[in-house]
Amino acid sequence: MDQLLWLAQHPDLGAAIGQAKREPDAMVRLTEAARLAGFRRDFTQTTRLDRLASEGLRAVAAGEGSAPGLRPLRIALLASHTVDHLVPAIRVAGLQRGLAVSAHVAPYGLYRQALLMDDAELSAFAPQLILLALDARDAPLQLPLEASQEEVDAAVAERVEELRLLWRRARERHAAQVVQQTIVPADPPLFGSFEALVPASPYALIERLNAAIRQAAREDGVLLMDLAWEAARGSYGDGLAEPLRWHQAKQLVSPHLAPLYGDQLARIAAASIGLSRKCLVLDLDNTLWGGVVGDDGVEGIHLGQGSPSGEAFLAFQRYAALLARRGIILAVCSKNDQSVAEAAFNHPEIALKRSDIAAFVANWDDKAGNLRRIASMLDIGLDSLVFVDDNPAERDIVRRELPEVAVPELPDDVADYPARVAAAGYFEAVSFTSDDATRGRNYALNAERKAAMNQATDMEGYLRGLEMVLTATPIGAAELARSTQLINKTNQFNLTTRRYSEAEVERIASDPRSVALAIRLADKFGDNGLISVVLARPDESIAKDELLIDSWLMSCRVLGRQVEEAVLDVLATAALAAGYGALIGEYRPTERNAIVAEHYPRLGFVQHPAPADTPVDATFWRYDLTRPRTSNPFIEVKA
Repeated sequence: MDQLLWLAQHPDLGAAIGQAKREPDAMVRLTEAARLAGFRRDFTQTTRLDRLASEGLRAVAAGEGSAPGLRPLRIALLASHTVDHLVPAIRVAGLQRGLAVSAHVAPYGLYRQALLMDDAELSAFAPQLILLALDARDAPLQLPLEASQEEVDAAVAERVEELRLLWRRARERHAAQVVQQTIVPADPPLFGSFEALVPASPYALIERLNAAIRQAAREDGVLLMDLAWEAARGSYGDGLAEPLRWHQAKQLVSPHLAPLYGDQLARIAAASIGLSRKCLVLDLDNTLWGGVVGDDGVEGIHLGQGSPSGEAFLAFQRYAALLARRGIILAVCSKNDQSVAEAAFNHPEIALKRSDIAAFVANWDDKAGNLRRIASMLDIGLDSLVFVDDNPAERDIVRRELPEVAVPELPDDVADYPARVAAAGYFEAVSFTSDDATRGRNYALNAERKAAMNQATDMEGYLRGLEMVLTATPIGAAELARSTQLINKTNQFNLTTRRYSEAEVERIASDPRSVALAIRLADKFGDNGLISVVLARPDESIAKDELLIDSWLMSCRVLGRQVEEAVLDVLATAALAAGYGALIGEYRPTERNAIVAEHYPRLGFVQHPAPADTPVDATFWRYDLTRPRTSNPFIEVKA
């Protein structure tokens, strides 16, 4: 079975791995393994890539090295089926998703003991993500076939409560993000098509249990690795719950499907720390419609009802529109005249409107340069972009010139584009909020704000004319998911770039000695949504009347509007109310956050001695809360 079809084919991946093995530097080998992980690969090639990366990954885990573009992540696998053969594929898939994965595998079948008892090895590993990988044969529900629906519901509820206990222990003991694998049916049906109508039949039981697991996961903030769903969709073919593999080695997932399983887990893990892509960049001619609008005219392009190809292009547009509705930013990058390209959006059957596109670049320049321009227009990184183009030559050029940009390999027929883009998992989500649903519109409105700023004759007049209103809310259940999402996604305006799970953010926010704020900003153009998160807490390394700003991050969309001063005023007021006399700010430089290097001194903080055992490049700053403050004249604050 072909796997990872969205990845490009390497002309000779085996030879490239062999060449990379001769490199003496382990970190260089790791970097090369991460690059080669971006090509289509089978189980054997994946294992070879894991060996190539192994020494470098160990160095990263031990804090003895780092690789550009790779974020360390510790994943614990607690399973009722054999998973050791899947670990290399998980690590290699992690490399392809920007992760340097360290994996801990609990002893086979002892997942309950690992979480409910004091497992010293698991505690020492300090997992950031815990996968509970269970199977249908693990403690099956013991019910007679004639059991009633009520008896089935009671047995399912009891099993789900056990899982919820395990989830709670994982969060309490390790503050880890939990991922629950759904249950894949292992036995053939007993009743044929009547199976679903017998409450205690094998398939009906598993289906009911999975439905209850999904509901409980939604309520408890647990993520799903929905293996059952993927199996039902046919993603794994016949490679799940094969009787021969199970009886020989208790393998739920066949080894040859390890690359696909690894990728499914890696994309969830990456999304959990903010590494999902956020912008879909679309070519136009022969991608969104058939034909060339500049040659064929708006009336001559193939789009809409009446022809198979026209309907297929329309279906792809509708899929892109649905992505926009869930918060993916849409952009256009086309070799075209701007006016001609925009005119095509007046086609009577077009599903995407010009207003859906947050950044529209159509000219005759090279597409790599235009993708850089789009990223700049939207104030996002190149690593946020997914570029879809029907032209293999253009795809190859962009991959070569901009390796940070994801460029899926496309099938020959546009009818298969939506499934291919979905299968790639670039836009994997770990939450969905009202802010997500309006994100694309917010980016389009930001372009209007930039245009207004360019037309303004003075900055004060521009800021006053924005009519900004800032709202600060303590982080509670309603703000937790989106705040965690912003913490893990923000790289540029982020003073420390600490990454936290929901459980860790909740732990800080629920401490009465801490201040945890979710900041929103609205103006005359519309609601910017959640634009800043501040986590401040007491720390043993500073005085008792001082509050450490653990994390301060802000969306780059609102830079230049004096929002930082307003946020500081809210934070200072909250800290004073909590009995503190000073704020201690910390700045940890990274490759991406140089824009905030002078953040604290610019706000009136004075340099403060660094506490012991802090990184050598970190600087600390103190702000006296008793000093007089003036309110920001351009922003109305509601706290």
